[in-house]
Amino acid sequence: MATIKKPAAKKAAAVKKPASKAAAAKATAAKKPASKAAVAKKPATKATASKAVAAKKPASKAATSKAAVAKKPAAKAAVAKKPAAKAAAVKKPASKAATSKAAVAKKAAPAPDVKFRNLFDAYAQGKLPFSHGYIVSSFFSEKTTYSIYEIVSYAGVKEIFPTVDGLTFVTGGKKLYVLVEPDTYQLKFQEPVSRAEGEKIPKRFSDLEIITSRNQTKIMVAKEPNESYGSFTILKPSGINFSIVFYDTPELYTSLAAFFTESLNRFRKVPESDAKKAAQLIMASVKKFMSFEGEFK
Repeated sequence: MATIKKPAAKKAAAVKKPASKAAAAKATAAKKPASKAAVAKKPATKATASKAVAAKKPASKAATSKAAVAKKPAAKAAVAKKPAAKAAAVKKPASKAATSKAAVAKKAAPAPDVKFRNLFDAYAQGKLPFSHGYIVSSFFSEKTTYSIYEIVSYAGVKEIFPTVDGLTFVTGGKKLYVLVEPDTYQLKFQEPVSRAEGEKIPKRFSDLEIITSRNQTKIMVAKEPNESYGSFTILKPSGINFSIVFYDTPELYTSLAAFFTESLNRFRKVPESDAKKAAQLIMASVKKFMSFEGEFK
């Protein structure tokens, strides 16, 4: 019984060995392809890695370039804001222009845009100065060149209101008389204060500066003005007569002299050279006795 069991064991062992070899071979063969597969995965890993790297690199470059490009327009937009700052700078000239305009307006405010106006038109238009001014009124003869001029200076007017006869100024004033007497006047030796209504002035010859022109017309200018207190009235002119107001401008006295030169020469037939001489005398008297300085300013 014992001899029979041993060969069985050997056979079993022999049988088992080839089985183990085959199994080992199979296992080895199976494992090798598995390792190859594992090795094959490496290239896949490299490809995947390279693809991932390649994909990431372009993506990062594109993202970077896009981000850079996107940021650059943003920077340009920031730069575009600079014109806004320039616009703010543009306001500076505007402010200078506004300042210059304000300065010009302040300078122009005290002086009107004209040298003189018709008195009653100026009152109707609200352009009659209350602070101070000169009013020149004429009283011309309808038949001859006999004429009377009245020059009134006023300042600090409290009220001006119209009346049936003209305009009343509630303030004091000074009045300078100018008499133009043609050579044909019949009562030339009579004192001006004693002449008929419409031809007289409240002055005697001794109160007058007299210029005799080449055509023997006499221009008589009062040496001093008469003064009124409280109020005075400027009569409304009729016919060829007028009443005008002179504004206080830098050319005031020059304008006054030019006005009298033209009026005496063109309308009263006084030769031009004598008209200029009389106008200078009138202007000097107004400037000396009726200036806006002191009590009249």
